[in-house]
Amino acid sequence: MHIRKNDTVKIMIGTDAGKTGKVLQAFPKIGKILVEGMNVHKKHMKSRQEGKKGQTIDKSFPMSASNVKLVEKRADK
Repeated sequence: MHIRKNDTVKIMIGTDAGKTGKVLQAFPKIGKILVEGMNVHKKHMKSRQEGKKGQTIDKSFPMSASNVKLVEKRADK
């Protein structure tokens, strides 16, 4: 896989198409990456203690590395 942690990538496909972000984590065995602030879904969390409310959190999920393009630092000017 040609994308590594701390690289800057541009999203080519999906709801976040056209946005750029920093790679937080790479999963080369499954071909996915985790990009900061991209591919965010709402996740409903059940309360762990009795009498407390559950909550909804925003969580970034891994996306396919084939849906992004590496942004070179020299071409970013």
